[in-house]
Amino acid sequence: MNRPTPADPRRTLTLRDVSEASGVSEMTVSRVLRNRGDVSGTTRERVLEAARALGYVPNKIAGALASQRVNLVGVIIPSLSNMVFPEVLTGISEVLEDTGLQPVVGVTNYSPEREETVLYEMLSWRPSGVILAGLEHTEASHAMLAQAGIPIVEIMDIDGTPVDSAVGISHVRAGRQMAEAILAAGYRRIAFLGTQMPNDHRAKKRLAGFEEALAKAGVTLADREFYSGGSALLKGREMTEAVLNRTPDVDFLYYSNDMIGAGGLLYCLEAGIDVPGRVGLAGFNGVELLDGLPRKLATMDACRLAIGRAAAEIIGGKRPTGVVGGEVIELTPTLQQGDTIRKI
Repeated sequence: MNRPTPADPRRTLTLRDVSEASGVSEMTVSRVLRNRGDVSGTTRERVLEAARALGYVPNKIAGALASQRVNLVGVIIPSLSNMVFPEVLTGISEVLEDTGLQPVVGVTNYSPEREETVLYEMLSWRPSGVILAGLEHTEASHAMLAQAGIPIVEIMDIDGTPVDSAVGISHVRAGRQMAEAILAAGYRRIAFLGTQMPNDHRAKKRLAGFEEALAKAGVTLADREFYSGGSALLKGREMTEAVLNRTPDVDFLYYSNDMIGAGGLLYCLEAGIDVPGRVGLAGFNGVELLDGLPRKLATMDACRLAIGRAAAEIIGGKRPTGVVGGEVIELTPTLQQGDTIRKI
């Protein structure tokens, strides 16, 4: 086949351009590009080659007018700088790859109002589904989700009532399990270090479960240190120094995430503090990037990849149930004691 002559760059390419370049009817071109109908392999390749050569991209909005849906899946997450969510996105992309559905990402920066805006824009494109982090939303966001008429999957958390489907872990149980492991290792003067948590509902639930388990053993937190802003090694160092200076008899530091926990570990090691003998430490998320630290930080795997995959399976109708939506899938995180909790 001769290479098609490029069209005028100021004019939008149409099916007719691909039809003329490939020598087949517009209807056949449409069938090939939508992967519908019975078209021979030779003809299909001719159409696809012509489309590639021309740089033709189908107008999904025009093609969706009859169905009122496009093949996009809105994925709304709090942050891209937080190393948790890229792995979730990897799981989503892997599953959707052969479904014809394309994930489109929006970032909220942990702001409920920003989530509301992003959700409104996403839904205005009439996506085939929405995946978003968390179970807590503004009233307007909740109403939009409830009336969307498409599969909705809220991810990362199952401690609450989802709009449609939910995939995640119980953060209350995760906090409780970590407290039980810390107490079992003999620590009693325990401090919590983490975000202010007005909008980090999952960290708030972990702390609630953590304190519940401590209270059951007759223990209360010896100190708390909160911060606002992103998770960072420097922030972890500063917070750890503040707590140990203020409450020097603290013997365990529980961090809301691994990044500030890693900063705390580096501070302790540089200060010559015996870890885990004098002070134990633990974080949350199981971030593999931190495996190169001088000591392996105790943490809990948040099942990030599995959460992304399961959410995409629900949206793509690939679950064993064969039903799209209406599922609550609880995954079980694994406690990794590493080198920063005393061995029992």
